[in-house]
Amino acid sequence: MKLIVGLGNPGREYDKTRHNAGFDWVNRLAVMLHVTLRTEARFHGLCTQIRQHGNDLWLLEPQTFMNASGRAVAALCQFYKISADEIIVVHDELDLPPGAAKLKKGGGLGGHNGLKDIAAKLGTQDFWRLRIGIGHPGERGAVVGYVLNPPRKEEAQLIDEAIIRSLEVWPLIAQGACEAAMLKLHTKV
Repeated sequence: MKLIVGLGNPGREYDKTRHNAGFDWVNRLAVMLHVTLRTEARFHGLCTQIRQHGNDLWLLEPQTFMNASGRAVAALCQFYKISADEIIVVHDELDLPPGAAKLKKGGGLGGHNGLKDIAAKLGTQDFWRLRIGIGHPGERGAVVGYVLNPPRKEEAQLIDEAIIRSLEVWPLIAQGACEAAMLKLHTKV
């Protein structure tokens, strides 16, 4: 892996919302790795470069708002010649209940505007996704308000547990063993 992207919306008003699960994951990874994300205007986001297992790896939080996340991802990928299969995008997932975390490569975009924009800018959907379950409000018309608000206390605890559990497979991801990470993450009880 050469790029880990956490999706979310910038600004204090979005800080603890369901939509910012990707930002939360990358922020916790940065703490684990003892690194700090810094504003990088040419990549339209907060980012840092680290060395893991002899390889350069970037952490990125696009500051373009969710619907334009692809702009930041494409800018960094073009500059450093990173291909789609070397990227993991960490994002909130309506189709998984709070507490679930799933890793997959490619597939559908599930109506997620951040993923749609990344796929459009990269010209492919063939990148890894780490999906952090946030649950669904039950009706399509309520989705926007749901993702842009903080989860209830019990949901927040489950989302937090999913983030912690998914960070446990980081050593495998860092080594490029995403299939092994996926197996370990999906078989945890």
